[in-house]
Amino acid sequence: MFTKEDLAQIQNRGSDLAVVEKQVENFQTGFPFLEVIKAATVGDGIIRLNQDDIDQAISHYRAQLSKLKVVKFVPASGAASRMFKALFAFMDEFDGSQTPEGALADFFSRIQDFAFYQDLNAALGNEIDSLIAQKEYGKILKRLLTSEGLGYGELPKGLLQFHQYDDHSRTPAEEHLVEAANYAAEGGSTAFLHFTVSPEHQSKFQSLMDDKLAHYEALFGVKLEVSFSVQKPSTDTIAVDMDNNPFREKDGTILFRPGGHGALIENLNDLEADLVFIKNIDNVVPDRIKGDTYTYKQALAGVLLQYQEKLFGYLQNLDSNPTLGLIEDIENFLKNTLCVVPVDEYAGMDKDGKVAYLKGILNRPIRVCGMVKNEGEPGGGPFWVKNSNGTVSLQIAESAQIDTDDEGQKAIMQNATHFNPVDLVCGMTDYQGNKFDLLQYRDPATGFIAYKSKSGRELKAQELPGLWNGAMANWNTLFVEVPIITFNPVKTVNDLLRPNHQR
Repeated sequence: MFTKEDLAQIQNRGSDLAVVEKQVENFQTGFPFLEVIKAATVGDGIIRLNQDDIDQAISHYRAQLSKLKVVKFVPASGAASRMFKALFAFMDEFDGSQTPEGALADFFSRIQDFAFYQDLNAALGNEIDSLIAQKEYGKILKRLLTSEGLGYGELPKGLLQFHQYDDHSRTPAEEHLVEAANYAAEGGSTAFLHFTVSPEHQSKFQSLMDDKLAHYEALFGVKLEVSFSVQKPSTDTIAVDMDNNPFREKDGTILFRPGGHGALIENLNDLEADLVFIKNIDNVVPDRIKGDTYTYKQALAGVLLQYQEKLFGYLQNLDSNPTLGLIEDIENFLKNTLCVVPVDEYAGMDKDGKVAYLKGILNRPIRVCGMVKNEGEPGGGPFWVKNSNGTVSLQIAESAQIDTDDEGQKAIMQNATHFNPVDLVCGMTDYQGNKFDLLQYRDPATGFIAYKSKSGRELKAQELPGLWNGAMANWNTLFVEVPIITFNPVKTVNDLLRPNHQR
């Protein structure tokens, strides 16, 4: 299948030949669907915190914060082009006669409500109002979207002006700085942030940080330490043609494509941290409504620390004095709290076998995932899932992972009460203080195959198991309900006109 030149290309990319061969095999065999047992609901897989729970969790987190290395991890490589899909289409088709309708009409009628209005107006010679009156929509969009002006259609979301304040505007990257300063550091100490970015945009992110860090450090009285990484070329996946042969460019080389956000498990694995917050770049709000975000971020972290300490205690006792009573206590904890059902063979194991098995279950990375009530937003959801290793546990499942041709599976998916806003806190070390190798806790059977095209030719692409899906499939997982106010993604430019993104 691979020529001598192919093997050299694979080696030069830092890819592993056996992994590439397995990817080709995945195209041939496909990925199995997840077997969802039931949707996780409040009281049955999802924890609902009352005010006392919240206060105790936050107090616990704040008491431990000075002893922990906490990092805020923000996937920020996504391009903003999809935000402007409708604007691009209108710009390309505009011949001077069309009238904007629907969302396009809202965009132009409320253009002064966007945080980027002042910059856009300046790029248009401060004549934006007269241009709208003259129906010069194409000129306005060209200045907004292309390199002839602000170039917003070519930038990542993290560098766009999202929110307007009295005397300045802020990008999402800056809003994440503000968040970190408020919940990831004690006064006078350091808040660590890590952004995963595209190589072509890293210098722009760095310039923004060089320009803004001192301001936010002075404003909040903390040190802000920011680092960047890019998705590793070695995590790119091979593309194939419709006959499952390697897709070749015109020069004969094999096409490799980014493996999706699941590849970022390697970036996460490279961090030196005890506790990591994960949140998408576009899920930010202005200061006036950040309070609930601060509250629930700290509460999730506190919940993680409380349960992590319980896990560590169990593991230490299994090392020193594994009594039958301890084993029974752990079994109840797994069933009722971690929502893990062991493999069928567990019941027939002797004491030593059970101790070894329980250690393997308990001594894994732990994550606490915020879940919001399902209000029709797209995205994965929380489910009880039967895993490929025979256990049942809590997983975040995307609709593409569920066999919707199976009426029973489809009904379970449609009855889900909550969905995943990507609001995670992760415990990165074991009970002996050692850093977990996160790559050992993936489920490689949970990838995706997508149909794409390049240069007019159809191809099949493969995405790695998603960062919060298969890449964390073998973590210990807790789901905690969080309020919808903490979830404010920006998928289209007009989402910035929603009240939660306005002054």
